[in-house]
Amino acid sequence: MKFDVITLFPQMFASPFAESIIGRALHKGLLSINARYLRDWAQGRHQVTDDAPYGGGNGMVMKPEPLCRAIDDVRGENPGAPVALLTPQGRRFDQGEARRLSGEPGLILVCGRYEGFDERVRGRADVEYSIGDFVLTGGELAAMVIIDAVARLLPGVLGGDDSAARDSFSDGLLEHPHYTRPVEFEGRRVPEVLLSGDHARIAAWRREQQLLRTLQRRPELLEHAALDADDRAILARLRRAETLT
Repeated sequence: MKFDVITLFPQMFASPFAESIIGRALHKGLLSINARYLRDWAQGRHQVTDDAPYGGGNGMVMKPEPLCRAIDDVRGENPGAPVALLTPQGRRFDQGEARRLSGEPGLILVCGRYEGFDERVRGRADVEYSIGDFVLTGGELAAMVIIDAVARLLPGVLGGDDSAARDSFSDGLLEHPHYTRPVEFEGRRVPEVLLSGDHARIAAWRREQQLLRTLQRRPELLEHAALDADDRAILARLRRAETLT
């Protein structure tokens, strides 16, 4: 999969993806990340990419001409790739979007800066994303988050074929707790069921823990999670137990 990022700060993308899982995937050719310098599409001696807003106000606004030229050229190199603007006004990026995007041939991410984009740039985009209800100094960090979330879902990027399928949010729930050696640490033991070797019991315990953790920490996720009759029975029991404590 080919990721193209249109940005004023392409050098920001070298180090975060040089190591670990994404770094190995890049080395294997499973994906590519191309940080494209927006000023290459700006005209004039100073290659200006922003200007003062009409109507007055603080800050600067990213100009439409260089951005639209950049989007058009990069899209021409990968016609099937959707264009995403990174802006606090965008839809909330989540695991479902990451999974959907992992099936695309590429992704073009456009990083906002200053007070944001000239409104006329939005017509060039297929989607707008936000990674949360907070404001960053620019879209570069958001682009990195999206690239990482999508890239790890691509075939061959993670070590196990079903590693991503067990992640939090993959089935609408938070992930169950994990333990490793030693068996006892600071007086806390690994749950006995995980030491039993009984795979059916372990699977049942993990599912119950998923439901419990989601109920306690992110109960709103349960409204849209794919739950069967057994899950609902477990949740009913867990809720009764909470009301009694």
